[in-house]
Amino acid sequence: MADPNGFLTYERKDNPYREIAERVRDFAELQLPLSNEERKKQAARCMHCDVPFCHSGVFYGGKRAVSGCPNDNHIPEWNDLIYRGAMKKAYERMSLTNPFPEFTGRVCPAPCEKACAEALNGSGVTIKDNERHIADTANEAGWVLEMGKPSQKTGIKIAIVGSGPAGLAAAWRLTQLGHSVTIYEKSDRFGGLLMYGIPNMKLDKAIVQQRIDLMHQLGVTFIANAEVGKTISYDELQKTYARVIIATGAGGPRDLKVVGRQSSGIEFAVDFLTQTTKRLLVSADKSLEPSLSGKKVIVIGGGDTGNDCIGTAVRLGAASVKQFEITPALPLSRNANNPWPEWPMILKEGYGQAEGQFAGNNDLTEYTIATQAFVSDDKGAVKGIKVAQVGSDFKPIAGTEQVIAADLILLAMGFVGTDTAVLDGFDVTEIDNDYATNNPHVFVCGDARRGPSLVIWAIREGRKAAEFVDKSLEALIKISV
Repeated sequence: MADPNGFLTYERKDNPYREIAERVRDFAELQLPLSNEERKKQAARCMHCDVPFCHSGVFYGGKRAVSGCPNDNHIPEWNDLIYRGAMKKAYERMSLTNPFPEFTGRVCPAPCEKACAEALNGSGVTIKDNERHIADTANEAGWVLEMGKPSQKTGIKIAIVGSGPAGLAAAWRLTQLGHSVTIYEKSDRFGGLLMYGIPNMKLDKAIVQQRIDLMHQLGVTFIANAEVGKTISYDELQKTYARVIIATGAGGPRDLKVVGRQSSGIEFAVDFLTQTTKRLLVSADKSLEPSLSGKKVIVIGGGDTGNDCIGTAVRLGAASVKQFEITPALPLSRNANNPWPEWPMILKEGYGQAEGQFAGNNDLTEYTIATQAFVSDDKGAVKGIKVAQVGSDFKPIAGTEQVIAADLILLAMGFVGTDTAVLDGFDVTEIDNDYATNNPHVFVCGDARRGPSLVIWAIREGRKAAEFVDKSLEALIKISV
């Protein structure tokens, strides 16, 4: 594939980030894409592997973590096409498995890169950036709409509940297969976590809206502010549509029920990020007033969402930001029980943490620390947090307690799973590996089926669910065609 000596000729070069001093002033995207010629060089680094690990998703760690691409994207093939300048063919090859590379090329953590054969003794190929390059080229050239057009229409109507990456992927694939799709979304905008859960500096909302507009052109119907079971009944959906796909995600945030939790000024991270994006969407220049000016912000949780909260708080002018994580800091290099091609469980600095340090928050992240209580003033507003160091058993260590001042506390401790109300409304009690349920009219995909996970997992789930739905409709298709 590509140039067998490319990885020896060219060093890895990632899309650079904008300078911190510049980017913290706005919510514009972080990265600056490389030139076409430089991207060809990066594609040339893709080796002629006898057994490429990048495009085969292999489970480990109790079958929850994955090495390589869980969507089975044929990465070496489209890297070769980038190198040869055949960009349309590269997009066509990529979109056979990943219909939304403009999303994953921006927000995927890229387990494929860590499973790259060159990463065994080197830095791996810049797969994620290459993916974004293909997607952005395709959007600029107008190739995307063509890929979504069906060869024929079946006349069969299918409803999808939820417009996140799984729901959108299912809708895209079903449209390609000739079905008529209607998406019901309880929010005011479409895209799910792509729209409201991921900050604009990581994924510009214009990119999300662009894809939704293209899907609308292909005939997909989008209905916003539609809460199934309230604005439309479960029975009506089943009577109106041949099949219903539940793709409601797993957005229920994990709470921290300690003394003082009822105090104002304690918010779930997803709510904080959502409200920030809503304000930004009506802003003319991708910047906002410093609404956190003078405020002391504490983020509880050390994952990607916590990192996003830090970056957002800095942009909103927070006087100080601190991050608490109950687990120990990860090692600086792989442990023996974490070999290649597994995802490296090592300490790394996120973009938000780098920005937090730049803003003067020294010792930004504290590890092995747990919240014992929230402290409020006489008006019920949070004014501090009582914490303590914990041992290996995660129990507080006596004598380490302290109270730290805070005006805003953001809970970024992950998600607990899907809201079962929709499943219950359709009398779904069992979900099979083929996305079907005990209700023959209803299928489930994405995080609603497998729990909180990556965007690329949701895309795979939506695509595969659509294909199983199509197969379940074979008898009806023959009648209607």
